[in-house]
Amino acid sequence: MDLQDFLLRARVLRLYRQALRISGRAPSSARGELRQTMRQEMENNRKCNDKQRIRFLISEGLERLNRLGEMLDMQGH
Repeated sequence: MDLQDFLLRARVLRLYRQALRISGRAPSSARGELRQTMRQEMENNRKCNDKQRIRFLISEGLERLNRLGEMLDMQGH
């Protein structure tokens, strides 16, 4: 694993940790399903070796987390 791979892996793990933190703010009735969906998204792309695609998925994931965070803020969670 070269340095670039290591840095991409670190970004993916940071994204996943952020997703878990944000899911903790969701209502308890939706929390389990939300975490399951997040994990499934990660698993679906686990075998991806295309660095450009991984960068795209990270940026897409960050956008989705930002929208989720904003939605939870508006709902008071």
